[in-house]
Amino acid sequence: MSELELYADGRLDDLAPEARRHLLERAPEDAPGLSRQVTELMAEVRAEGDAALRRMAERFDGVTLESIEVPRDRWAAARDRLDPDVRAALERAADNIRRFHEAQIPEDVTVEVEPGVRITRRWTALERVGVYAPGGRAAYPSSVLMGVVPAAAAGVDEVVVCSPPVPGEGPSDGVETGAGGVPGDAVLAACAIGGADRLFALGGAGAVAALAFGTESVPAVDAVVGPGNRWVTEAKRQVAGRLLIDSPAGPSEVLVLADDGTDPELAAHELLAQAEHDPEAACVLVSTDAHVLETARTALVRLLEEAPRAEVARTALAAHGAFLLAGDRDQALAFTEAWAPEHLSVLTRTAEDDARRIRTAGTTFVGPWASVAFGDYLTGANHVLPTAGRARSFSGLSTHHFLRSFTVQEIDEEGAASMAEDAARLARAEGLPAHGQAALARASTNPSTLRRP
Repeated sequence: MSELELYADGRLDDLAPEARRHLLERAPEDAPGLSRQVTELMAEVRAEGDAALRRMAERFDGVTLESIEVPRDRWAAARDRLDPDVRAALERAADNIRRFHEAQIPEDVTVEVEPGVRITRRWTALERVGVYAPGGRAAYPSSVLMGVVPAAAAGVDEVVVCSPPVPGEGPSDGVETGAGGVPGDAVLAACAIGGADRLFALGGAGAVAALAFGTESVPAVDAVVGPGNRWVTEAKRQVAGRLLIDSPAGPSEVLVLADDGTDPELAAHELLAQAEHDPEAACVLVSTDAHVLETARTALVRLLEEAPRAEVARTALAAHGAFLLAGDRDQALAFTEAWAPEHLSVLTRTAEDDARRIRTAGTTFVGPWASVAFGDYLTGANHVLPTAGRARSFSGLSTHHFLRSFTVQEIDEEGAASMAEDAARLARAEGLPAHGQAALARASTNPSTLRRP
């Protein structure tokens, strides 16, 4: 067996400041000029519309688009070509996602804050949203479902999907990629199963620009969600002031929290499952027990020897992997909160209590039966989650991303009379006399007779 190369390996107390900073501040560095290049690409789409999108498909995807939009009958055909077992699993996933996200829709709230003053907070679905579905190496039908199904559950009028076109290839794991010039069969089938309304063969920053600004073929949307590469993430960042986006999502990551009650084999499986995603994935095992760390290391080395994506996983572990020994439970929990993982796997004896104490995670899996893989595919929770420590500020994708709220204020004669004088005083203090006049007018038995503040 080969040795396991990790970025950091040892006691938390001995972790050098630069190593700690590398582990905590793990957002990938931007390629030189990325922001400027994305700005230029988006400007092309805004100025030239479909012509720019076709040019980008040839430049970046090597595809000449017959049509930017993919007809619905091609989705259905792709769904029908699926291996029946794969299709059944996707349908099961879609049902669970729908069930969980429908339950998240908030109720309108009405409060009578004082006699005669009733305030209501109302929720309404967005009219049209865009879901970005990665293609190429990261073409995941499960990610399509995670964007499309919650949007439909929220009541969005039109759910638009963009995914890069790919050249035709042979079947793989029961899912064919289909003909060239359109997204692969996995994406097409997921759009049909999830209930999307429209699908466009577009990828990268150009797709985000098309969704944000609209073109001759692509309608402008009110929100753009879904994972993507650095180009997609930067494009979403640049349009964030124009429309709603979800959290910035980068390479996958997991932190496994362990102690002397942990099964090291399970810990190794969870680390490998995320490490195989991407060479930049971040995978950390924190334990209060040195024996668990050593046994998990042995198990992970063995699993890597047999893993089809071992090269990807080894690269990720060497760049962002860590096995860290905590002095006690409090230190382990404190580091976990500081690391703010996308996925947190709690395999300790006191898993339920430990999970409650961690407030900064995209999603938490509690106990030895709760594999992150279940959440990636089937539980119904969303797997589009904040990474790189952004769980300290952002939440994972949910029904709430497809809703907006507004307030309705009902004030009767009693309420107006009660508030008029104080409103006028505050208006006078702020130097806005017309505000005060508008308030006092409601307190008069004859609204046409204004009382000056």
